[in-house]
Amino acid sequence: MFSKKKITIAYAVEKCQKCGTLRKRKFVEGDVLFTESSKCTSCDGMTSIEKIFGETIE
Repeated sequence: MFSKKKITIAYAVEKCQKCGTLRKRKFVEGDVLFTESSKCTSCDGMTSIEKIFGETIE
């Protein structure tokens, strides 16, 4: 009767091709798996999207 609404937030994980650093960020419309997305913050290499997933908050 009094059910809580569940909210799902989408995230993307970027991995640097050069140094292997992983970074989690919020999903942006237009994100596609295995495409280059931005420059790495630690080594200036290019990052690609490795995973897209959602986390549910109750």
